Parts: sequence; C-alpha cells; structure tokens
Amino acid sequence: MEGDFGPGVARRALGRLLEAVLANRGEANAVFDILAVLQSEDQGEIQEAVRACSRLFGALLERGELFVGQLPSEKMVMAGSQRATRKYKVWMRHRYHSCCNRLGELLAHPSFQVQELALGTLMKFVQLEGAHPLEKPKWEGNYLFPRQLFKSVVEGVLSPEEDHSLLLSQFREYLEHDDICYHTMQAATDVVVQVANGHPEVPLTFWNNAFTLLSAVSLPHQESEALNFYVKRAELLDKWKVAHLKEHKKAFQLMWLSFLKYKLPLSLCKKVLVIMHDSILPHLAQPSLMIDFLTHAYNMGGAVSLLALNGLFILIHEHNLEYPDFYRKLYGLLDPSIFHVKYRARFFHLADLFLSSSHLPAYLVAAFAKRLSRLALTAPPEALLMVLPFICNLLRRHPACHILVHRPQGPELDADPYDPEEEDPAMSRALESSLWELQTLQQHYHPEVSRAAGVISQALSTSEVSIAPLLGLTAFEVFEQDLKKKGPESVPLEFIPAQGLLGRWDDLCAQHFTLS
Repeated sequence: MEGDFGPGVARRALGRLLEAVLANRGEANAVFDILAVLQSEDQGEIQEAVRACSRLFGALLERGELFVGQLPSEKMVMAGSQRATRKYKVWMRHRYHSCCNRLGELLAHPSFQVQELALGTLMKFVQLEGAHPLEKPKWEGNYLFPRQLFKSVVEGVLSPEEDHSLLLSQFREYLEHDDICYHTMQAATDVVVQVANGHPEVPLTFWNNAFTLLSAVSLPHQESEALNFYVKRAELLDKWKVAHLKEHKKAFQLMWLSFLKYKLPLSLCKKVLVIMHDSILPHLAQPSLMIDFLTHAYNMGGAVSLLALNGLFILIHEHNLEYPDFYRKLYGLLDPSIFHVKYRARFFHLADLFLSSSHLPAYLVAAFAKRLSRLALTAPPEALLMVLPFICNLLRRHPACHILVHRPQGPELDADPYDPEEEDPAMSRALESSLWELQTLQQHYHPEVSRAAGVISQALSTSEVSIAPLLGLTAFEVFEQDLKKKGPESVPLEFIPAQGLLGRWDDLCAQHFTLS
C-alpha cells in the first residue's frame, strides 16, 4: 500500500485487504495497511480508509472476534503461551483501539466531510459495542454502555481549538435517543470540568462549543413509556438509571451546574440567560440551585440584568425564592436605554407581571410610574405607544396612586419634589409629585402618542389595556401604520385662505403688483 494513488485505486486496494482479513485470520497483518491509509494526507484516501475500518471492525464486533474483558498488554499476551484464538482477539482489540483513537483525531480534520464520516463511524461503533459489549457484566442484568469510547467522541466535538458548530449540528441528531442523551450529559460534565481545570485560560471556542452541545440537550416534561434507545436491547430493565426521567434530570442539572460554576464570557452569559426560563429551569431536579447564578447575573446590571429577570420570576413565583431589594434593583434598571435594547419587549412583559400584585405599597408603584413618565419625555414614539398604557394600567391597579394625576386639595408646587437620582424608590418622594410629563406628552408631534397621553385627562376606565400587542412595536411598523391611514381630502396650509395668485390681500406682493 505504498505510494500515491487516487480514491478509486484506494477503494479497490482497501476492498481486497478487507476481504482478506475477514476471510482468513492469517491475513490479519493487512489491518496495518488499512490503518496506515488513515494517516494519509489525501482527503479521498482517508475517507475510503474510514469506510473500510467501519466495515472491518463492525463485522468483527458482530462476530465477537474482539477480546472481551479487561484488555491485557499486547506484548505480554503475544509473548506468552496462550491459545492462538485468544492472542488474535487481544491483538485485534488493540488494533480496534488504534482505529478509534485515529478516528477521534479526524474529528479535528480540516475537511468537514472527513469529520462527518469519522463521527458517523465512531457512533456506529458505539452502537455495535453497546449491543456486543467488550466488558463482562458484573451481575445479571448489568447495564453496559461503551462509556469510554463515547466520552472520546464528546471530547472530539468539544474541541478547545476548532469551532465545531457544524459537526455539533450533526451530533444533535443522535440526541433524539434517550440513552445517547443521558450519556452525553454525563460525558459533557466530565469534559467541561477536565478542560476548564486543565487550562489557565479556557479558549472562547471551547465555551461556545460546550454551550452549543448543552443547549441541544432537551428532556421530556413527563415520563414516557416508549423509550427510544440508540443501542438496541433485548429488554429494558426498570432498575436501569438510564430508563428514568428522574435520573435524566439529575444528570441535566449536574451538567449545567458544572458549566455555570466557571466564569463565562459575557456574550455566553447572555445566551444562557435567554434560554434559562424555558429550556433549563423546567428540566432541573432542583431549580432553586440556579439562585446563585441568576442573582449574580441580576446584580451585573445592563442587558444581563434584564435577561436574568425571566429566571428570577420563575424562582420567585414558583419556588418561593426570597430576594431582598428585588424591586429596588428592578427600579434601578429603568434608564433611557431601556427603550432601545433588543430585550425591551421581554423586560416590560416581566415588569408588568412583577407590578401586577395589588399588595405592593403605593409609594413603590408611584415611583415606577413616575420614573417611566420622566423617561417617556425622551422616548421614541414606538416605545411611548407601549409605555403610556403601561403607566395607566399601574394607576388602574392601584387607586392610591390616582393622586399623581388628580390631587383636589394639594398644595401649589414651585418645583417637582421627585428625586430622579435617588436609587431607593421609597425615598424618591414620587407620591408627593405628579405625572406632569404625561400632560406634556399630550402636545407630542405624533398624533397617536398625543391621544394615548390624553387618557389621563379623563376618568380612567376600570378595565386594563392589554400591552401585549404593543410590546414588540417597532419604528418601521409605526411608519407603516401611518402610511396606511387615509388623511382628509383637503389639508389647510394657511390660517387665512389665499386670494388669487398673489396670495392674501395684505401680502407685500399684492400691494405693489397687480395682474392685468
């Protein structure tokens, strides 16, 4: 097998070697020639060699021609006086290990076609090795799975150097199987700890690969009777952990906690928080264990705090989390940028839920209403069309705050007593103030904003206005709505109608010129 040859020649040569090895144990040394092609520089030759190895070791696993049990040293067995069959099986098992190691290296090959083929071959070996275990069961009904081989696959796709998003999208297909999903969680946990502790500075590529894999793992919401296993079993025993959703949840929880205990890049923190409320928390055995991560994220401020709100909302309302100064922190998130971040809709949806309780003190609700009113003075129209009904809903829910818009016997104020720089809503003196900002917005250049602000000049209805359709409103949509409106047939351009071509009667032009 020396010299250069094309994929077609390689296919025929490898085919002959393969048939010889499978037909006659005396030709076993030809395996070295097949494995040598795996080291080739030519992409086509490598692919042919991978296919040949897949057929060769696949057939040997099915035939039971690989040594089963704790693998002894090759040198010791070959030098000893053991039976030829045992020597052959030990020798071939060592060649199988060499093949799997090389396939693991090919997961980092520059060609995606080679990576994909190597991954498919390794997963085929996982399936066959699971059905024909290379370790002896310790007791009857012992669950056996090729954990070491599978862990090497997970290590390969979680490369610290290469972006494996494409390869991970291929691996994702295997996660539909319950056993692969379970063992992926266990292997990923080990690999994350191993890489994070083994590098003084973990590359961003690794964290991105790890997040892509972890976020691809999803669990059913309830126990399923029909389990979908990748490794085919004659029967599924109830005592196996892999067959129970409770054990899957434990593995899922350990996987995410192991990942989140490290200092992650800010961009990755945001990605985790985006999926936290619907893809992580519902599947944890103990969701309250996410308290530390979420509170730390909430304390970071900015967009990260906005994203942490969803997870905190679930823990507060469903798992009785007590968070001191929560509303003070929420109040602190209200700044001019809140109307311009891409998570605006999510923030106001959650803020609406947090402020929906009728048991909140009036000073707190007044502080939120006043802060939003002040920010509304410089907000864009698309945000105002959402925030004005939001403020009015706060007033509807809390009648004690009506004095912000109607104070019959109130004192004349020379200045607004509200302190916008105060971080504590209890000390902001919002209840002593008024929502004069909303009256100012009644003169807004956009007619829809002016109309929305005019609601406070009338008696507020008891029924709230749903802000859900307004949360995601964009400037483009507002512009499109304006274009579709039909204006009046004639629009006056002057207060005094023009008289003839020379304008009004008192116009300078009419005084000095005349048409004849």
